Amino acid sequence: MNDNSLTSNGNSSNQHEHSPPVMENIKSKSLWLRLFHMLVLGMLYSLSRAVLGAVVVVQFFWLLLTSKKNEQLVVLGKRLAIYGYQISLYLTFNTEERPYPYDLDWPDED
Repeated sequence: MNDNSLTSNGNSSNQHEHSPPVMENIKSKSLWLRLFHMLVLGMLYSLSRAVLGAVVVVQFFWLLLTSKKNEQLVVLGKRLAIYGYQISLYLTFNTEERPYPYDLDWPDED
């Protein structure tokens, strides 16, 4: 058999060539720090969705009782929606820019 043959346990002898990058990733402080930020942002995402749900309910009853929208709730709802979008982009690795309270400011109306 040649050097590329299977070892006695059925694994390719080239398997060990792929271990160093994995070990480097496991030892990477920046990767573990990202996980920490992802967990924090995941909790903030859940909290923002709960607040957004409350905004929806309060806005509905506000409209029911007054026949007009509460503009402050409209603005808050829009900002919460943008914030959730920013968190989603970071959590799905579409951006390295971390949302509020890290790299970005709290979303504006625009």
